[in-house]
Amino acid sequence: MASASASAPVAGAGAGGGKDDELADLVRRLVDALARYTDRLPFDLDRQKLRSLTTLAAISITLLFAWKMLRAPQEQARRPRRRAAPSSSSTSTRSRPGTLTTTDACSSADSRAHEAVNQLFQPVNLTLEQLVRHKLSEGRRFTCRLLGVILEETSPEELQNHVTVKPSVVEVLLEIAKFCDVYLMERVLDDESEGKVLSALSEAGLFVGGGLIKDKVLFCSTENGRTSFVRQLEPDWHIDTSPEIVHQLARFIKYQLHISPQRPERIATNVFSAPSLEQYFGGLDQR
Repeated sequence: MASASASAPVAGAGAGGGKDDELADLVRRLVDALARYTDRLPFDLDRQKLRSLTTLAAISITLLFAWKMLRAPQEQARRPRRRAAPSSSSTSTRSRPGTLTTTDACSSADSRAHEAVNQLFQPVNLTLEQLVRHKLSEGRRFTCRLLGVILEETSPEELQNHVTVKPSVVEVLLEIAKFCDVYLMERVLDDESEGKVLSALSEAGLFVGGGLIKDKVLFCSTENGRTSFVRQLEPDWHIDTSPEIVHQLARFIKYQLHISPQRPERIATNVFSAPSLEQYFGGLDQR
């Protein structure tokens, strides 16, 4: 009898330790989920303060959630035991069919809790329209350079020979055009390059069905000309590949996206960076 009574607390401690580990794992998952969500916001948050606040909130929510999930099955397991009438020694040693033991109730509760947690942390599949609307943050005017963002080419010299629109950017750009007044701009070396650019944009379907407007594709002969275009239009968003232009415009434009294959040092809190326009606004890494 002494050995049996000593083994009971050990088993209880093991079960309690398992639940503590599950609770800690739940808190960590909730904090990580909130941290990933803040990465999508078009403004910066203090990560240290955010982690403290989200940890406190996560602990509170998790305790309430776990208490509600585990409390009901355990109460149901206790009620049949109180209603059971005492019987002879032979029948008391047998477990009746249909009777829910404490171990079974805990196992069932743990299973339900795990299932609910898995449903809570399932990735949300947003549509392209929802992703674009979220990223734009109610922006209504949008300016974007062509080279390296909309076009495969990266220099004005290449435009004299060929012009290729990135296939992956077309759908995202048309979606942006549903919410914003879109202006595209680029520096070119001659009139022939202008014609080739407009022809390529038209063949890609960007001027069809209420998408972009051909008159809002602007050309200039210098980099300063592009900066002047942006300053005059006063957009909510400007997209560029030049760190110099992004730096110059940081004081004047609400939001900017610096397109760069590498993650550059952040110029200002209102300047974001991404490898491509479609990855940032279309969320290709999140869909």
